Amino acid sequence: MFSRACLLLLSCVLLAACGQVWNDPYPVAERDQNVMYTAFTDRPKHLDPVQSYSEDEAAFLYQIYEPPLQYHYLERPYTLIPGSAAQLPVVRRYDARGRELPADAPAGRVDRSEYEIRIAPGILYQPHPAFAKADDGSPRYLELDPDELEGVRDLGDFPETGTRELEAGDFVHQIKRLAHPRLHSPIFELMAEYIPGLKVLQKRLADEAQRNPGWIDLTAHALPGVEVVDRHTYRITLKGAYPQFLYWLSMPFFAPVPPEADRFFGQPGMAERNLTLDWWPIGTGPFMLAENNPNARMVLVRNPNYRGDPYPCEGDAADRDTGLLADCGKPMPFLDKVVFSREREGIPYWNKFLQGYYDASGVSSENFDQAVNMSSQGEVVLSDDMVERGIELLTSVSPSVFYLGFNMLDPVVGGGDTAAGRERARKLRQAISIALDMEEFVSIFLNGRGVPAMHPIPPGIFGARDGEAGINPVVYEWRDGKAVRRSKDVARRLLAEAGYPDGRDAKTGEPLIINLDTTPGGLGDKARSDWLAKQFRELGVQFVVRPTDYNRFQDKIREGNAQLFFFGWNADYPDPENMLFLLHGPQAKVRESGQNAANYQNDEYDRLFEQMKGMPDGPERQKIIDRMVAILQHDAPWIFGFHPKAYSLQHGWVENRKPGSMIRNTLKYQRVDLERRQALRAQWNQPVVWPLGLVALLLVVIVAPAFLHYRRRERATGVGGAA
Repeated sequence: MFSRACLLLLSCVLLAACGQVWNDPYPVAERDQNVMYTAFTDRPKHLDPVQSYSEDEAAFLYQIYEPPLQYHYLERPYTLIPGSAAQLPVVRRYDARGRELPADAPAGRVDRSEYEIRIAPGILYQPHPAFAKADDGSPRYLELDPDELEGVRDLGDFPETGTRELEAGDFVHQIKRLAHPRLHSPIFELMAEYIPGLKVLQKRLADEAQRNPGWIDLTAHALPGVEVVDRHTYRITLKGAYPQFLYWLSMPFFAPVPPEADRFFGQPGMAERNLTLDWWPIGTGPFMLAENNPNARMVLVRNPNYRGDPYPCEGDAADRDTGLLADCGKPMPFLDKVVFSREREGIPYWNKFLQGYYDASGVSSENFDQAVNMSSQGEVVLSDDMVERGIELLTSVSPSVFYLGFNMLDPVVGGGDTAAGRERARKLRQAISIALDMEEFVSIFLNGRGVPAMHPIPPGIFGARDGEAGINPVVYEWRDGKAVRRSKDVARRLLAEAGYPDGRDAKTGEPLIINLDTTPGGLGDKARSDWLAKQFRELGVQFVVRPTDYNRFQDKIREGNAQLFFFGWNADYPDPENMLFLLHGPQAKVRESGQNAANYQNDEYDRLFEQMKGMPDGPERQKIIDRMVAILQHDAPWIFGFHPKAYSLQHGWVENRKPGSMIRNTLKYQRVDLERRQALRAQWNQPVVWPLGLVALLLVVIVAPAFLHYRRRERATGVGGAA
């Protein structure tokens, strides 16, 4: 009995040494499947394309839905190409008398713009129960009674599915959904400025919603300005000129949603079971959502009805050298499944990446020193450990800006109503802009993962200039071929000219106090606050942090009660209008509830903005942008902080990943070398079996004397019995 147990334990130890690794978190059945593994930290709140406006949600939505347009995966600057559309939209502009204008006509002459969009024929939706048909051709799963929904918890519980071809009416249906009073689209107000019919439709739908608590049939309502031309063509008419609308056509807000989906999910009893479009999206893209457990795991699987568009054959000069053109012309997607596991903490995420159980990872402050080193030239390079593992580093400057904004309604930093007061405040803002060393901030708090900003426009977006032409001359000077921040002496001189020599009011002798309004986790964190206080102290200025909860902070910003605040903005599309509008007077937060949180207003800037926003890229537009940027640098309504750098790590078995924050439908391009991944996982996760062997040996040592004593007793008993 004892000997068999010992032999069994020893056998298990030996078998473990020869078998699969023990710490693999994934099912055995997936080991040979074409699966990519990644993670997410924050659960998606919305997967309905009319409501979603978050990067966390975009990771899923852009793989499932196909807007008319998309960005070329490899080309930089970002270039729009057809997505589900057969070609780029045909754009026609008309004046107030209905005469068609040339493409380069000034925006002020344009009364309306028509966008005619032709959809590629033959595109099919993913298999879905909303399309299932009964024998008589009627919808299989409509007018379900409660008994039929008993036990139903996800789409897989409906045994029958169907599909149909994508039609122009599906795009029109989705645009109507922007006006649905129960959906609360975040872009409704913006789009209603250009499609006035949306407000007309919203009023009609709101009236019907009051009478009808159930499903609203949008197909029974027309949307003025948006119409179906034929089965594969639709037309959108915008008020005035808005060339940036093409970029919006690359977002899920304008992706197709079939009316059948709204009808299916609108049935009684569906929402209570999380059977909604917000939980189970339906699209024509390369992947479809097969598992939705946002607290643990989300799974995308290949859409069997996807047409398989070809991998691009053109890109930047370096793309061929890095292997990004090796799959030229091959049908996509390359993956069969993508598994997203939720990781609430950074350390488990990082450890699983090092073990090979996640195919890619970001670089956080916690693992920065383990992942990368700084070279003597100040360049970021991979650490030796990462190089030995074959891990690759991808970097790019994000199309974002983080800034410290001055509330221009504040009498101290804004200057009040008099010209003299505004001039004093301008010099004060310039002095603070020079004194707050953003290079040091990026180095200390971001591990160098950022580029100090000279103005709102990030690198890589039209309007941003390089070299000496691109510096902020108020804050920097050009020396020895690089931008050098002006000295604290310059800041002190400006401070004195503002009426605060040595940080005290020249008239009253009272100390100058600057207040930073912030939220927990923002610049109010102690280390950052101490750093900021030190910068101000060197000017002789007192610095006070006024932390508050998020809702109260938002109230302060809306009411204009903040003085200095920290904000950031991620560009929605690669156009300078999407950054420069943040300082457009008619977008003021207090007066107009817009995105101009600084409440900055400059007549010349506003006039130039209205002229610039409708222009095509070119020398004339660049000239206007240069003047707008110079106005901002002179007036200093922001301390232009930094543009963050995105650092991403990937294992060597991952192919076709190229950084580009604007491009979010990336999974169809990526590929995994399964054999290489499996071999390296096994190498990095060899089970440590010697402790078990030691336990087995100790067990033998402990048990052996008792076993021998037992055997001797058995023999003695046997002999006595025979006598």
